Amino acid sequence: MSSTKADRKAAGDAASWLFNVVTSVGIILVNKALMATYGYSFATTLTGLHFATTTLLTVVLRWLGYIQPSHLPLPDLLKFVLFANCSIVGMNVSLMWNSVGFYQIAKLSMIPVSCFLEVVLDNVRYSRDTKLSILVVLLGVAVCTVTDVSVNAKGFVAAVIAVWSTALQQYYVHYLQRRYSLGSFNLLGHTAPAQAASLLVVGPFLDYWLTNNRVDAYAYTLTSTLFIVVSCSIAVGTNLSQFICIGRFTAVSFQVLGHMKTILVLILGFIFFGKEGLNLHVVVGMIIAVAGMIWYGNASSKPGGKERRSLSMNGNKSQKHDGLPESTEVDAKV
Repeated sequence: MSSTKADRKAAGDAASWLFNVVTSVGIILVNKALMATYGYSFATTLTGLHFATTTLLTVVLRWLGYIQPSHLPLPDLLKFVLFANCSIVGMNVSLMWNSVGFYQIAKLSMIPVSCFLEVVLDNVRYSRDTKLSILVVLLGVAVCTVTDVSVNAKGFVAAVIAVWSTALQQYYVHYLQRRYSLGSFNLLGHTAPAQAASLLVVGPFLDYWLTNNRVDAYAYTLTSTLFIVVSCSIAVGTNLSQFICIGRFTAVSFQVLGHMKTILVLILGFIFFGKEGLNLHVVVGMIIAVAGMIWYGNASSKPGGKERRSLSMNGNKSQKHDGLPESTEVDAKV
């Protein structure tokens, strides 16, 4: 019985990761074609449209009875939306103000920041092998993505805001699901409308500031509009799969194994958009990163690899921190 349950969980975990990888890589390729080929450079507004589409789906599913009523206190909702929107805006501004190399380094630093949040807020402890495997993943991704690195004061500030807000947003996805026993669609049903409204208000102004182009002045064609619709449709799956994966695992596992998407995007980019930039050190970096991910998966699944130390008065029991806890009781943190 326990073996069957473990097999079922493993199959569910694999399906969740596959869902996230396919939708994430798909939306990156569609958005790259939309922006590079059709000149639609309004990233923040497009993200607002993504959340508006997600909101529409959650409304329909709630009306059909597939999403049950749930409660998320307003302060927690506002806190989550603040972190999530700062993440989106911070990443866009960081990419504009920093070199691509420093932007990639900032993205890599999300893993140490997420580890710090789990250690401080959830009392998580990592084994030596788990820590080393994370370093190997960071090294591999850095080798194949980081090129020129130049830093300036305002770009550094934007990167810091982007990194911390992204790490906090991903931590809160896991925390809110545990704290209020929310499913992925339930949590999306609460957060997507607020994010859609705020990003569709702020997005056009931010995009104008970043690109000096107005979204309402863009020359929409049938093809570019079709790409926008496809991007919004895939984004529903991307948003849902992110919540599913972080709910089943943690923000750190999502970040570490999520770098597989970086490798796949590089490979598919070389296949569909030309082999410029493909060289030996990129291939070596990919191999190192994949080896680190396999090591991380093995190390973190072993006893003591990654555990939350319970603060209960009844004992000093530890629990594995790779999925949702069996009970809905919240750890005495945050």
